[in-house]
Amino acid sequence: MPLAASPADRFDRIASDAVEHVEHRWREQLATVEFAVDLVPSAEIDASHAATEGAIESGGVLLAQIVPAHGTRKAHIVLYRKPIELRARDLDDLEDLVHDIVVHVIANYLGLEPDVVDPGFGEADPSSD
Repeated sequence: MPLAASPADRFDRIASDAVEHVEHRWREQLATVEFAVDLVPSAEIDASHAATEGAIESGGVLLAQIVPAHGTRKAHIVLYRKPIELRARDLDDLEDLVHDIVVHVIANYLGLEPDVVDPGFGEADPSSD
């Protein structure tokens, strides 16, 4: 076992934890969705098309998007690691940011508000006081 995880491994763990936190409540509705992490959005992605697909953007930069199912391919929810990492001040901020993005993109996919997807969404963490 490596002594230190790579940034990609660390991000994958954070993303997996965030997805698991929400997915257990929506397992049936998300059964046909796969989650993925890419380093950055493809240069071929049209941001205006992505926005109509429930994408999450910040300052015109794509942070996550829904890739609709096509044929036999399942729908994908993709998080873009580098743009997300560049917006985080530290590890705690990264964990919070990834959680928020996951909740938002799942809410977009399900056509719900974020606080319905995760009832604790938007509440301050009492342990941080």
